[in-house]
Amino acid sequence: MKRKREFHVIIERDEDGFYVADIPELKGCHTQAKSLDTLMKRIEEAALLSLEEEQTIRPIEFIGLQKIAV
Repeated sequence: MKRKREFHVIIERDEDGFYVADIPELKGCHTQAKSLDTLMKRIEEAALLSLEEEQTIRPIEFIGLQKIAV
């Protein structure tokens, strides 16, 4: 059985109310949906497709998120 890989998913909401997901470690791996449940299913499918196409995994170390007021 193949070992599962873990990736960070960045989720945002756009001006039209769509949720947008991106996996920075996988180049071009992003999707959108109206609900978070659908979004997570779609980003998993996108990740699997990226890995099947043998995309190079970019070595990005997730540090965290910060919020500033300017």
